[in-house]
Amino acid sequence: MKENFRRLRAQQIDRMVQPLRSVSLPRPPRGWIRALREAMGVSSSELARRLKANRSLASQQEKAEVGDRITLRSLRACANALDCDLVYAFVPRGATIEETLAARAHAAASLTVRRVEHSMALEDQASGNVELAIEAQTRRVKHSGPSR
Repeated sequence: MKENFRRLRAQQIDRMVQPLRSVSLPRPPRGWIRALREAMGVSSSELARRLKANRSLASQQEKAEVGDRITLRSLRACANALDCDLVYAFVPRGATIEETLAARAHAAASLTVRRVEHSMALEDQASGNVELAIEAQTRRVKHSGPSR
């Protein structure tokens, strides 16, 4: 039952993120906060006023965003101050979550089988069926559930 729930949840998330798969929005070099603030003609002082903070905080937030040190709470506050919505999502790199999990299982199985095959070869006991062994190990990894 647990596996069925996991699969169903994966399918739901795949459907939710599908519209985002074709979106590629590189962050502006000086960050979204500054780019939008400047495009909207909002000064640092005005942004600080909207944030109900001092001017240095607005500048700090812009620098923190560029340095990947900003919190979601701060991003959300800046977005609100600029009359914007913060859009936040994880989009799996594979076509689906199941494909991502299958690729991870295959990589783990390949590593395990190749290590064993190497050890066996050192003892002159290599099987020579590496690809078949990888596929069998992949099935075992997939059926044992996702690694934690």
